[in-house]
This record gives sequence, structure tokens and C-alpha cells, in this order.
Amino acid sequence: MIAAAALLGYAALLLLAAAPALARAGWPERAPRLAMAVWITLAFSAIVSVVLAGLVMLVPAPRVSRGISWLLAICGMQLRARYAHPGGAALGAAGVLVAVILAGRLAWCAVATLTATARAGRSHRLRLRLAGRQDDRLGALVVEHGEPAAYCMPGANRPVVLTTAALRLLDDTQLGAVLAHERAHQAGRHHLLVSLAAIPAAAFPRVPAFRHARNEVGRLAELAADDVAAARSPRLAVAEALLTLGAAPELPAPAWALAAGGSTAGDRVRRLIAAPNPLSRVASTTGALAVAALVALPLLLLSAPALGAVGTSHHLHSGASLTAYLDRARH
Repeated sequence: MIAAAALLGYAALLLLAAAPALARAGWPERAPRLAMAVWITLAFSAIVSVVLAGLVMLVPAPRVSRGISWLLAICGMQLRARYAHPGGAALGAAGVLVAVILAGRLAWCAVATLTATARAGRSHRLRLRLAGRQDDRLGALVVEHGEPAAYCMPGANRPVVLTTAALRLLDDTQLGAVLAHERAHQAGRHHLLVSLAAIPAAAFPRVPAFRHARNEVGRLAELAADDVAAARSPRLAVAEALLTLGAAPELPAPAWALAAGGSTAGDRVRRLIAAPNPLSRVASTTGALAVAALVALPLLLLSAPALGAVGTSHHLHSGASLTAYLDRARH
């Protein structure tokens, strides 16, 4: 029960305290790639913690001592003690039911989200083959449309899509910045990251932290691509290109696409002009360690009772028999 309570408390801490604090923090603007990793890891770590807590309720944590026979005997005794009365059996069944429901719901939504995105991408690529023309000079697919837009298809070898209006309105420097932006999405696997962040929100839409994670990862993916474009082109050119693409009242891009323009273009232009300093190496390392901690802590909390029991096993008299210890444990 100690491990289950610790895991549930950890999940609550992530969802009710860590996620709001991360949403208010200013450092993600300076390190969007790291912030995406933190958001995704936080969401999945909270779900895994609750699932593990449910599974822990099924089997009590035994005290570990000198040998495997000792461990198996105590495990059997504690299992019999727990399930000898209806309350213990109900608690174990409830924990397993919660774990199975949460894990099943997450798996179902993961398959549904990724499958729907892949199906939509295939369908869109077929339409583009009919409506677009390949521009080998730009390495992009050009589509006839009256609104300026640029977006990319998932996958490093997929084309960047440009409308004829974008080609007409953007000069060569701005066009190069837009192409760098979209190819940064593909190189960084941003489509996959956005899909991963959408899975917890689709599975548990009433949890605010998961909705924040989905929205923030989408926004941060655009900031990360902006930074790559700004490193290869003048910042002013990137900002002007964003303003041009963001002026379109209705973007001719699918909902799952990562477009250079969009409703966030104004905020991104202000950020580009302000040119925030990137995080220091120490801060970046600390952030990477935080991501690793989010992954490892549920497993550490799960194993804490056993590790503690190993530390207390030396209090048992070295000559005590297994039968004597079991007799004391029953009382």
C-alpha cells in the first residue's frame, strides 16, 4: 500500500502542481525542444504511475531477507492474509481494474490517433499528386491556391507543400527561411511528437494537464522550427515570412499538418524579434536530468518498499528459523 500511495501521490503532484508550473514558466520559450520532451514525459509518467499503483494493489510488498525460499514463503503468507477477507480481495480487484482500464484506454487512443493521422496523410498525398507539381529547384510541391501557405508532410523524405500565392508573395530569402522551417519539422520528427502529446489528451480529455501538454507541444514545435530557420536566415526575413503566411484568413493545409503560418504567427514574430537567449549548458543538462527523473521515478517508487525491506532485514537474527519468523509475522 505504501508504494501504491506513493505512486498516486506522485501522479497527482505531476498533474496538479508540476504541469501548471511548467505552463507558467518562461524557460520553454528559450528551449522549446527540451520543453516538448518534458511535457510528453510528464504526461506519460503520470499515467504510468497510476497504472503501476493499480497493479501494486494486487500483490503486497513482502519483506526481503536471505534467500529466495524465504521470499516466496512470505509472499505466499501475505497473499493468503490479504485475500482471506473480502476487503483485501476487493482492493486488489479494484486496483487491477483501474490499471487495465487506464492502460487499455491509452493503448486504444494511441492506435486510433496514429492510425487516423497516417490514413489522413496518405489520402492527402494522393490528392497532392493530382493537384500539385514538383519544383525540383525548391525541393517542394507547389499547389495552385489563392492564399499563401506552407506546410510539410510527416517523414524526412516527404515533400514540403507551398501554394502559388506563397511563391508570389515571398522573396528568395523569405522562401528559404520558410523551407528551412518546414524541413526542421521533418528532421525533428515534430509530427510524431505532436501525435504523442495528443494521445493522453484524447484518452483523458477532462484532465487539464493533458490538454495543456497537447497544446504546448504543438506551439513549441513551431518555436523550435523558427529557431532553426533563424539560424540559417536573417531573423527579420523569418519574421516577415511568418507575417505573410499568417495573414491568410483560411490556411489551405490539413489539420494535422505543421504549417509555417497560423494563428500563433504574431506571438512567434515578437519572439523572433526579441531573440531570447538559449538556456545555458548547465540549465539544459538539468532539464535533461529532469526528463530522466520523470521516467525513472515511477519505477523507483514501485521498488522503494522492497529496497527498504532489504535494509531492515539485518535486524532479523541470523540464526532465526523461517518458521519462527513466520510465526511472529502472523501476530
